[in-house]
Amino acid sequence: MRPELNTYTHLASGKVREIYEIDPETLLLVASDRISAYDHVLSPAIPDKGRILTAMSFFWFDVLGVPNHLAGGPTDARIPAEVVGRSMVVRKLPMVQVECVARGYLTGSGLLDYRATGAVCGVELPAGLDEASRLPEPIFTPATKAAQGDHDENISFSRVVEQEGADRADQLRTATLDIYGRGAALAADRGIILADTKFEFGIGNDGELVLADEVLTPDSSRYWEAASYRAGEVQPSFDKQIVRNWLTGDDSGWDRVADQPPPELPEPVVSRTRARYIEAYEWISQKSFADWPNHE
Repeated sequence: MRPELNTYTHLASGKVREIYEIDPETLLLVASDRISAYDHVLSPAIPDKGRILTAMSFFWFDVLGVPNHLAGGPTDARIPAEVVGRSMVVRKLPMVQVECVARGYLTGSGLLDYRATGAVCGVELPAGLDEASRLPEPIFTPATKAAQGDHDENISFSRVVEQEGADRADQLRTATLDIYGRGAALAADRGIILADTKFEFGIGNDGELVLADEVLTPDSSRYWEAASYRAGEVQPSFDKQIVRNWLTGDDSGWDRVADQPPPELPEPVVSRTRARYIEAYEWISQKSFADWPNHE
């Protein structure tokens, strides 16, 4: 008999996830179908999005071969029936207060930094790079962990050293680039470019870094189709780019600069976004999403 969700203590809500305490050592992370963009949680939610993110994270935790926070499988008996398929039972860990970002290609906030300074997070880059340019080698570009509603801020490696100490900062950079490299290599074998990604780490009992939260999902990563990749152009992404494009296009009528709440997403945008998330999972994992556990 599975427990009821309300038997666990609710600890926190994020943009996407709800966190519950199972016991003093263990947490339940529940991925909702909420979708956020430009620091706003949007309406309506994307059906099955939480299940897709959970399926993708379990796939990557399994294949990466690095210490992670999982304390059970996708159908662990401690998961309440109504959230099976969108939940992870994980170890409770002290979390490093740094967003650990790896970039192999130049786009997004990294491109803005580069155009302004010739560098990203203090990492000097060659002149002449453009949108979607491949970098000479992947770089570590950390960011602050912003509270909900606030913006993450790109920071320099020296800021990480000040905050976490030199040894831990080196460990974070090494682990981030190593895991990015493993993920990028597998994605490339599937015909997908892993342009950039964000990791979060906890600290294990022995002081080792432990990969935590979600990993290499369409919410935390930019995936591009290798066959259609063209440097100098904005690439179609396997993520919420469909939502972003609609919000910033003429059809939405939304003024991002005015910081007003975004309008409701139209059904075609919702359905296309859901399909794109499923496509990312199935292409990379080479598994059918229809086989992934659902609520019982």
